[in-house]
Amino acid sequence: MIAETRQTLESASVVGGVLVAQYLRDARSVVERFSLDGKALGEVQLPGLGTASGFVGKLKDTETFFTFTSMLDPGSCFRYDVAKNETSVFRKPKVAFDAAQFESKQAFVSSKDGTKVPIFIGHRKGLKLDGNNPSIVTAYGGFGVSTTPGYRTTAATWMEMGGVFVIAAIRGGNEYGKAWHDAAKGAKRQNAYDDFIAVAEWLAKEGYSKPSKIGVTGGSNGGLLIGAVVNQRPDAFGAAVPEVGVMDMLRFHKFTIGWAWVDEYGSSDKAEDFAHLKRISPLHNINAGAKYPPILVMTADHDDRVLPAHSFKYAATLQATDTGNAPKLIRIQTSAGHGAGTPTSKIIEERSDVLAFFWNALSR
Repeated sequence: MIAETRQTLESASVVGGVLVAQYLRDARSVVERFSLDGKALGEVQLPGLGTASGFVGKLKDTETFFTFTSMLDPGSCFRYDVAKNETSVFRKPKVAFDAAQFESKQAFVSSKDGTKVPIFIGHRKGLKLDGNNPSIVTAYGGFGVSTTPGYRTTAATWMEMGGVFVIAAIRGGNEYGKAWHDAAKGAKRQNAYDDFIAVAEWLAKEGYSKPSKIGVTGGSNGGLLIGAVVNQRPDAFGAAVPEVGVMDMLRFHKFTIGWAWVDEYGSSDKAEDFAHLKRISPLHNINAGAKYPPILVMTADHDDRVLPAHSFKYAATLQATDTGNAPKLIRIQTSAGHGAGTPTSKIIEERSDVLAFFWNALSR
């Protein structure tokens, strides 16, 4: 038996007579070893700030394997010697990205209510904190899904272009367990949006960037996040790309699988939920007369999870409302769905369009 901790326990296995427990500590992987009677034996040394998975095996095995990914590592396989508590590289992918030219770090941002929000920042070494760096911030913040540091081709390409990429583990996920999820569930969802806005403000305060050079993006529930924060603080961002987002919070449960999200969001059919859903709904809070940043709405014509009508209505309302002269565009991927199973060729085209959009908006 091992004691409960504030860390989120993700998995545990017994290998070589040792209990190996994988935790999330401040949204990054930590792996600890215990004897079978629960005595702490120390940590497994991981290659850096990232996400690890694996460590499976049998009681008498002397070795096991795990994968590790970070903002700078596309996913390497490591061998772990249980008796010696030593790791060594087993397989490393060959990619054009030269990780030695870049660095990643973790920081903590104080949200509106004082909550500390972990973020991960990646950029070229020697970055000048002069407020002029084009930056992209992404988050999810919902359904108990943890946002942890990992390799993203879009992020790597953006860093090679000279930009800063930020992953924010805002409330709504599982980074600190059930309480972290519940803190942005239902009527408390505004906490996730406050967290995200605080991250953008922190980047400006610390000299990484400034509002006109901060781009924001997220998909699905993360698309809802982007639509909501841009409505609330259009002055805080220089560009936005909401992808396959849940944009109509008053009718989401009427279409396809939307009924399954009522536990997370609430339902407009209930009087007690209607008010808070209307307050955060991207479609219903577009502010006439406010100066919005450039926005590229992303959807797919066969998305049967988040109906493309969400994006259609949101984009049409943006274009029909006086929100300034910056472009309000929509990109509709044909013969595609919510993302899974998309052919590599279409992914390349899509990510290229996103990067070009952000670079055009943020690099001036």
